[in-house]
Amino acid sequence: MEGAKTFHSIDEYILQFPAEVQEILTKIRKVINEAAPDASEKISYQMPTFALRGNLVHFAAYKNHIGFYPTSSGITAFEDALSEFKRSKGAVQFPLNKPIPYDVISEIVTFRVEENCKKAAAKSKKK
Repeated sequence: MEGAKTFHSIDEYILQFPAEVQEILTKIRKVINEAAPDASEKISYQMPTFALRGNLVHFAAYKNHIGFYPTSSGITAFEDALSEFKRSKGAVQFPLNKPIPYDVISEIVTFRVEENCKKAAAKSKKK
């Protein structure tokens, strides 16, 4: 990613990549939309981001992998499913030369939707 480029939409973000990467990013976007139909799309930290009662997930393309950022709870909850991938506290890397686990991405997004909705409900009860 060039630091100088500012993106205003996920479409604009996706279009900067080669066709095969665009295809992966478009499929990830579709999977997220299906798992979180009420989520809104935005660019945050210059990455495609989905939000519903707070940020749900971010994703981004790099030279050799797709970065997927479901927060630390999303990584921890799916540790077994993500065990073959390089990951950190809040991120996982899906290599471009291996199949992308779209089913796992969908499950993580569903988990994050439930988590954000529970947090929002708990906050509104406190008021």
